[in-house]
Amino acid sequence: MSFKSKLSSALTMAVAVVAFTTFVSAQDSAAPAQDGVQKQEKRERRGGRGFRGMKGGDLGRHGGFGLRGIELTDAQKEQIKVIREANKPTEGEMQEMKTFRDAKRAGTLTDVQKQRMQALRAARKAKAEVVQVQIMAILTPEQKTQLEARKADREKRMKERREMRKQRTEKPADTE
Repeated sequence: MSFKSKLSSALTMAVAVVAFTTFVSAQDSAAPAQDGVQKQEKRERRGGRGFRGMKGGDLGRHGGFGLRGIELTDAQKEQIKVIREANKPTEGEMQEMKTFRDAKRAGTLTDVQKQRMQALRAARKAKAEVVQVQIMAILTPEQKTQLEARKADREKRMKERREMRKQRTEKPADTE
């Protein structure tokens, strides 16, 4: 092979590498911008909601409690809103829990505070159960059926995830 053909091949290869690199870098820089646009559009569809669909004090479109995807009437939505407002924790309870949480993080939580925190948690759990019963009383039989189907599906998915996680943690132990 002559020097001229070697030089020609090297130049052709260099041009090909530069062109390929240019195309790849152009695609990489456009992808994050597109992803950002898609995230922004998704946020706008949720009505500007942030963490887990929450906006301010509300829990999303249908008041939370796993009702997403269930079509509620305007009257039902209003009833759920009233129930939630009536059972919302007081500012004092929230401040007390924050104080306990801060003390726990700092390692200065006393036994008295632990007992009070457990009592507050138990009261919140009981209140949540009452709210759940009140909300279920508002739903129609069809909506309750939809809710049960969604709950069963969610439990099935959680079980599958647990199994996958279990398999992943067992796999490295088998290879040793």
